[in-house]
Amino acid sequence: MHTPRLAVDRLTEPTWRVDAQCRQVNAVYFFAPSHFERKEEKSAREGAARALCGSCKVQAQCLDYALTVQEPHGIWGGMNELERRRLLRKRAAEEQVG
Repeated sequence: MHTPRLAVDRLTEPTWRVDAQCRQVNAVYFFAPSHFERKEEKSAREGAARALCGSCKVQAQCLDYALTVQEPHGIWGGMNELERRRLLRKRAAEEQVG
């Protein structure tokens, strides 16, 4: 009997992560520090992370993963946690209408 694989199973396979550009840099750009971060610092940090994501060939897979597991922290696929929550709410609202 064939058991279908869940989207999460496919997304968590390491294959796309191996090709992620973020593997080549320090994770400090992608996650908030443990100390207070001023707005300007956050903007600069997230901007650096987004720039890297923008040229990453697995950006879509990364974002899909973060949305699927509802990752609560960091920049994933070029979006921060607030942007991902907004996108999920928008998709849920569209599904209710459509």
